[in-house]
Amino acid sequence: MASTGVNILRWSALGAGVLYGVYHQAKLSTAAKVTAIDREYEHKQKLIQQAKAEYAKSKLPAGAKTADGGIITDPNDSRFDLEAYLNVVAAENK
Repeated sequence: MASTGVNILRWSALGAGVLYGVYHQAKLSTAAKVTAIDREYEHKQKLIQQAKAEYAKSKLPAGAKTADGGIITDPNDSRFDLEAYLNVVAAENK
């Protein structure tokens, strides 16, 4: 039969292990939640940037577009649109 001191030591070690397990599991699940929230936020940011780019592309004046779908960047051209050019440059810099 084990002495009382040994039993107290065993139960103390068991209790400490259980408490450490609860603490460690809480730490891991919190880290996983934070990672999931960050991933979702980055995905939403990407969607917003894509929507802004599509909106800017759809708002270009018809005369400012060339045959290949780009804009006229030559300021000496009579169809040059400064606002459309600045919008495209601003969208590229974002």
